[in-house]
Amino acid sequence: MLALGCHLSSSGGYLAMGRQALEIGATTFAFFTRNPRGGSARPHDPDDMHALANLMAEHGFGTLVAHAPYTMNLCSAKEDVRDFGIRSMRDDLERLEDLPGSYYNFHPGSHVGQGIDAGIELICQALDDILVEGQATTVLLETMAGKGSEVGSSFEELACIIEGTRYGDILGVCLDTCHVNDAGYDIAGALDGVLAEFDRIVGLDHLKALHLNDSMNPLGARKDRHARLGEGTLGLPAFEAIVRHEALSKLPMVLETPNDLEGYAKEISLLRDAAGDA
Repeated sequence: MLALGCHLSSSGGYLAMGRQALEIGATTFAFFTRNPRGGSARPHDPDDMHALANLMAEHGFGTLVAHAPYTMNLCSAKEDVRDFGIRSMRDDLERLEDLPGSYYNFHPGSHVGQGIDAGIELICQALDDILVEGQATTVLLETMAGKGSEVGSSFEELACIIEGTRYGDILGVCLDTCHVNDAGYDIAGALDGVLAEFDRIVGLDHLKALHLNDSMNPLGARKDRHARLGEGTLGLPAFEAIVRHEALSKLPMVLETPNDLEGYAKEISLLRDAAGDA
């Protein structure tokens, strides 16, 4: 069965998210580890996390994909911003030890005029300071659209980060379909070619999860505006191909389309039908 889901609110706790996922036919989900536009986090509740883990095991869930806050920037030119990112990620990863085997997805950051090389170096330094050998959570770099001074819009940049840390075996990639389209990778028209390029530069063994989003922008626009599946420039056949693809169908897939829960339930059902998923 495909591991399909969407972002869910953590306001009711972990077990509540698991139950909500079941209601919409999801078998994975994403959640923000703390306020996505701020820095505050819910009080840590290991018992609630263990209850979710039991529910997931009972219903055959795939891997969860926790998401770091958008305000985290490990390559900021400001030391206090970098320090916030380091402290937040370290705290998040410590909490996620109570959901062992999860993924933790983050935006690599924006170099804000320092240059790509300097940005990558700062990200690598931060990850070396945060990651711990033997940790139970794999940290995922999200592919970015390339707007502004974002780091991570090319496969080469992602590979440099993975290769530039002491803990590359703890790092993976979450491929966002809207972002890679906007960055110039023709995932709708040449999926196999894009995956071959990713394999050559990064390695498909590092591809751990997908964000499924149509794009409001043409290929290479470098803008990042998500659309519902089939309502953007990628088109529904692109997502039908993704869920049927041998190299992708076993990965957790998280919808980040502009939807409510009812809309997510419809997209999950649509993708399951496309894949012939029971």
